[in-house]
Amino acid sequence: MGRVGTATLGGGCFWCLEAVYERIEGVTSVVSGYAGGTTDDPTYEEVCTGRTGHAEVVRIEYDPDRISYEKILDIFWKAHDPTTRNRQGADTGTQYRSIILYHDETQKRAAEKSVKKAETLFGDPIVTEIRPLERFYPAEEYHQDYFERNRTAGYCMLVIQPKLKKMDLLK
Repeated sequence: MGRVGTATLGGGCFWCLEAVYERIEGVTSVVSGYAGGTTDDPTYEEVCTGRTGHAEVVRIEYDPDRISYEKILDIFWKAHDPTTRNRQGADTGTQYRSIILYHDETQKRAAEKSVKKAETLFGDPIVTEIRPLERFYPAEEYHQDYFERNRTAGYCMLVIQPKLKKMDLLK
């Protein structure tokens, strides 16, 4: 593999997005973490208070010869509800907001174009933030590969598995 693309997205709990993108052809790495806030090197407990300004996000590395940034964004719109501000299902708070953190101006333009395209899929307005990525902080180790390591946990069975089934990603 030559080039590596990177996307940073937040759409509710990072465990869900991580489980989705780990199953996508062309994605080479998914790391759960925090971005978009003001606190340096925040902990999960700090982010959960909503006072750090961070969102739970995933950093996705992919092979641009196998999948485009635009396709990564198409999947993003299917993987969460971008019409609910600071909420995904029962998860509420600014840390669960819908956000695209772009790495350069090309990604910014692609994200803006993608929002316009996605607006036709939803009955309510999209509230997804589009902001430059300033800093990404990997989450604690126990958050990484969460679904794969905790398939029988309640959240995995009640929230993540149905999402993966709906997207036809659960084998």
